[in-house]
Amino acid sequence: MSGVDKLFEKNRSWAESIKTSDPDFFEKLANQQSPEYLWIGCSDSRVPANQIIGLMPGEVFVHRNVANMVVHTDFNCLTVLQYAVDVLKVKHILVVGHYNCGGVRAAYEDQDNGLIDNWLRNIKDVQHNHQSRFDALENDPDAAIDLLCELNVMSQVSNVCHTTILQNAWSRGHEISVHGWVYSLKDGLVKDLQCSVSSLDQVSKIYRVMCDDNGSA
Repeated sequence: MSGVDKLFEKNRSWAESIKTSDPDFFEKLANQQSPEYLWIGCSDSRVPANQIIGLMPGEVFVHRNVANMVVHTDFNCLTVLQYAVDVLKVKHILVVGHYNCGGVRAAYEDQDNGLIDNWLRNIKDVQHNHQSRFDALENDPDAAIDLLCELNVMSQVSNVCHTTILQNAWSRGHEISVHGWVYSLKDGLVKDLQCSVSSLDQVSKIYRVMCDDNGSA
């Protein structure tokens, strides 16, 4: 059996196990998705969104990229964000990084990685804005990378809140919160970075957009 063929066998086993525990599961799933959560995470194969937070298919809408970035020129990410907020009406956006992230490590170590270095420049901006904290950890690179993983998540939370998508939603009265978490590969636990944002009042005035009565910029 080839490496791909065995996946079909695993798929059949998985589907049968789901139907055994909930015979109507796939029928309900096919009719509607109504997740309360949008997960913006890293593409790392060791960080599966649903499994980490114990949710079934249909319960979390997911966007993943290298180093869990929210870049204002990334229309892939912005399209996912807009669909999750305006169509699915999610209540929580989870920006989730993880310790020992390969993308964050590559940005910190200044190696030549080719095309991806242009993407990682966004993480270098985060490092630059907190350079004094990294100078204090110059003899402990692992601690510095873990710190950069956390600061990167917090920066991406801000980036989510700076979008017109979130600000228009808040202006319309949509109750939605943005959270920053970091996942540990060592023990499987998630840490809350205590940087949640739930209203436009928590966004710096310089980043706020003027919205009309309908919540449109």
